[in-house]
Amino acid sequence: MGKQYVIGVDGGNTKTDYFLFDIKGKLVSHLRGATCSHEKMVDSYEGTYREMKRCLDYLLNDKGIEIEDIVSGAFGLAGLDIPSQKEYLEAVINRIGLKKFVVDNDGYLGLKVGNESGRGICSINGTGTVTVGIDSKGHRLQVGGVGYLSGDDAGGAFITRLLLRDIYSILYRCGEASNLVEPVMELLGVRDKLLYIEAVTQQYSKGLNHTPFVTLVLEYAQRGDQLANHIIDRVASSLAESTVGCINNLQFEQDEVVDIILAGSVWVKPTTPILIERYKAYVKILREGRYNYSVLQVPPGIGAVLWALELAYNQEIGGTLRKQIIEEMEDIYR
Repeated sequence: MGKQYVIGVDGGNTKTDYFLFDIKGKLVSHLRGATCSHEKMVDSYEGTYREMKRCLDYLLNDKGIEIEDIVSGAFGLAGLDIPSQKEYLEAVINRIGLKKFVVDNDGYLGLKVGNESGRGICSINGTGTVTVGIDSKGHRLQVGGVGYLSGDDAGGAFITRLLLRDIYSILYRCGEASNLVEPVMELLGVRDKLLYIEAVTQQYSKGLNHTPFVTLVLEYAQRGDQLANHIIDRVASSLAESTVGCINNLQFEQDEVVDIILAGSVWVKPTTPILIERYKAYVKILREGRYNYSVLQVPPGIGAVLWALELAYNQEIGGTLRKQIIEEMEDIYR
């Protein structure tokens, strides 16, 4: 049949999207499977291989396509945070049979779809947080994504945890008063503070939804609540430090306009601008320069296909072809 297809994979912590496109940018097939993250598998990378191969075999066999027909592939995978993990995952993909591919943290997908050049910084602020960058020479760098040790003081999980801890401090440990106490108690479904910590632990055991707690923090910060503003300030400064640190450790020129893509639910969903405004202010304090900010409004998984085609053609994907791919993939995500 000849090599005429590309594969894009967006591997998250809960699900994985596999996309098969022809090299002209036409969608051939799509499959949504379970997570393939080695961090979620009882047998680590062997589990990743097993799940990824199962899904790719189904994706290709359904269309009568062989792995040898694939020109290139791009894999954005959650849990790829350090060089040794990258080496293991490259070995997994080699074992599947792909020869020309790129594999890296899923944060890079937002950068690839966020602007046509595929260069700049992508700040992920969703359930968790990570910052990635690609400079004009093609150097890539990830800052954060490991957790406490890498200073990941952002993301919905962190914001919620900090809020709930601060409310506990108000109730029991001499914390300063805040108007957030009552609405947080309402979200937890309790009135008696003696039941507070039990309600919190029960919520976590069921799989706590961070969104309403993050929304409270943003709304009350906008109203001037001191506790909420303290949380927002901490998160904004941490995100800015990761962004500027990523810029400083890559080869961006001082007079270069740096594209900064903001992706993830905490960046995308809020109706109040307070976090973004404070983040931008901290970026400016930490590094004088020119920045072009944009909030990613399309699914980052699109970046996997664009990246795979970029590898196939050995050039950036723009114009009509880029628009066609984005439109086709947006229909899948709706």
